Amino acid sequence: MPKVKEAWGSRIGLILAMAGNAVGLGNFLRFPVQAIRNGGGAFIIPYLVSFLLMGLPLLWIEWSMGRYGGVKGNHSTPFIFGSMSKKRLWKYVGVFGIFTNLGIISYYTYIESWTLSYTFKSIAQSFSGLSRHQVSAAFDTYAGVHSPAAGHLVAVNFPVWAIVAFLITLTINIYILSKGLSGGVEKVAKIAMPLLLLFGVFLAIRAITLGATGVAGCATCNSHLGLDFLWKPKFNNLANPKVWLAAAGQIFFTLSVGMGTIHCYAAYVKKNEDIALNAMTAGWMNEFVEIVLGAAIVIPIAVGYMGIDWVKENASFMMAFKTMPFLFSQWGPILATLSGIAWFGLLFFAGITSSLAMGTPFMAFVEDEFGWGRKKSAVILGLIILILALPTIFFFEIGVFNEYDYWTGTVSLVIFATAEVILFSWIFGMDKGWKEITRGSDIRVPTIYKFIIKWITPVFILVIFISAMIKPLHGELVDWQLAFNQLLTHGTWPWASDSIISQVFHLNEKIIWFKQGAATPMFYKDMSRLLLLSTFLGLSFMVHLASKKRKLTAKSHIS
Repeated sequence: MPKVKEAWGSRIGLILAMAGNAVGLGNFLRFPVQAIRNGGGAFIIPYLVSFLLMGLPLLWIEWSMGRYGGVKGNHSTPFIFGSMSKKRLWKYVGVFGIFTNLGIISYYTYIESWTLSYTFKSIAQSFSGLSRHQVSAAFDTYAGVHSPAAGHLVAVNFPVWAIVAFLITLTINIYILSKGLSGGVEKVAKIAMPLLLLFGVFLAIRAITLGATGVAGCATCNSHLGLDFLWKPKFNNLANPKVWLAAAGQIFFTLSVGMGTIHCYAAYVKKNEDIALNAMTAGWMNEFVEIVLGAAIVIPIAVGYMGIDWVKENASFMMAFKTMPFLFSQWGPILATLSGIAWFGLLFFAGITSSLAMGTPFMAFVEDEFGWGRKKSAVILGLIILILALPTIFFFEIGVFNEYDYWTGTVSLVIFATAEVILFSWIFGMDKGWKEITRGSDIRVPTIYKFIIKWITPVFILVIFISAMIKPLHGELVDWQLAFNQLLTHGTWPWASDSIISQVFHLNEKIIWFKQGAATPMFYKDMSRLLLLSTFLGLSFMVHLASKKRKLTAKSHIS
């Protein structure tokens, strides 16, 4: 069976698709929460430094690696990596570029389905007249979240309408992916990205002009205080490792680097087509959406009605669904409806452009290596996502959702980024790498970045990786100081519960899979880890088969 021929229809389509890959739910839900939790303006400086020293270099690395592999007929990271080194190991490191996307898309599509449901709920004015607590309870009912389970019993979620919405959202994704890059992904990006920006600007203007709302007994209920807290630079936290770690983590998440999606998209770029300007354009478009629009909606509006202290204490990802509908209802039925449609429509467009990107690496891999057609590839991808997603839905309440997010949405990203920067800068070679970045460029890439990519970026990422592995307590500067003092005096280390080492070995908790004959939450979490590990091993086996298939094909051509 001949390989499926994919290509981008236009440069603007490619840039919008790349920007859509980066601009996702994290821009509007994760960024403002991270900023609030890490000092507002004190977070912005480490965030921008991380973008310049790590984010932008990784964008250039991934675009150039993708184009280099694509010219050689490789459109997925296992064989893109394999084309850059003779060592067989790199093909299997490249498996992370498919695995990470499958892990993330399985729970990301579920969140995406919430935004689709809530768009229609906004049209139906389902939140009209509800109190904040009632709006919050409405989401728990929708997602099937119970009150805390009694004793050792595990509460199983079975939210019928949420599952239906998830299946519809998954079907939409699979249908678009089956249409290919130019016929599906690119067309969606050309529609979704302009609408996303339009909705975002509308809500940002509303937040900026909201000002003081006059809520009785709330002296800080003023959206301008929220904007001031987020955007006013502060220098008091620059020595805090926790803030730098959070800022760097947000860069990974927001630019979609360390995933394999950029490699895959760039693999369909022609040999001498510009990538340096394309990478910068997509990257800065994402930064505009995140810093200007992402920071100008949720937090300022919430501060306008709930006060700055409430927001600092309660800022979370779930504010989008549990708080925002109530806040919109303060503006009257018509504006509340329009704002709800704009907000959840914006999130849906941000979500689907990212989830389509996450589905593409698997599609490219099986189309290239096994000759599957688009429809077959898309359907099998849909079945894999369904199998992986169901545990995050049924056991959402006991932490399976969070396990997926931690291992695939955090740890895998850093591992993959560490590997690719070493491969590009040191194995492939910086001189060859620089030629790849600058070939056909429409801009002059600052020469200083040759030094940054070879030395600064790898060190930056390695520090992040090692810090995440051995993070002590809460990760504050004083925690690190106490940890090293404890290590020197007592020979022990106070592991943070979210450090990688602690998570792997359950250092801060007892390993109990069954209690009084029933499975515990830890059992389900560990089984979810086993499922993810099995997925990685299964993909590795597919890469092994593909490698053998390539060797046999090469021998047959020689003979």
